[in-house]
Amino acid sequence: MNKRELARAVAVQADVEVKTVAAVLEGFTNVVTAVVAKGEPVSIPGFAKFVKVNRAARMGRNPATGEAIRIKASKKARITPVKAFKDAVLTPALAPKLVKGAYPTVDAAVVAAGKTVAPAAAKKAPAAKKAPAAKKAPAAKKVVRKAPARKAPVAKKVVRKAPVKRAPAARKA
Repeated sequence: MNKRELARAVAVQADVEVKTVAAVLEGFTNVVTAVVAKGEPVSIPGFAKFVKVNRAARMGRNPATGEAIRIKASKKARITPVKAFKDAVLTPALAPKLVKGAYPTVDAAVVAAGKTVAPAAAKKAPAAKKAPAAKKAPAAKKVVRKAPARKAPVAKKVVRKAPVKRAPAARKA
């Protein structure tokens, strides 16, 4: 979902104009970016936390040569989803329910006019009715599982040699 689709979906969900939502989203990104750039964290309960992180200089290794190298200090933006957001994403039953027509977005012609569509008006016209066809009961699916292939143990033939009988040695007198 890109920024335009997000604005459309939020407009339908909140029942406001798309232009208003687009302006609010633009203002939101500008304010969050400016505040975090100054080093101040921004936390939105139930959604995410935006923070600027300073990383100290440290020693590392060049993986190709194994030589010790110095890694200079750097700054990084970190966006951390909070627990409520993670739970909703991992368990869709916990996610908020959207108004019909909010997502997937409504048609482009309505949105291009800059108008929002009430959920009842977002429905498409019903298709022409056809004569009802006889319905079959769905066939029950059988789950057939094959046993893993086993190789039969190879029987080794053991050939035993018959003991060789020797004639008794002649005794000397």
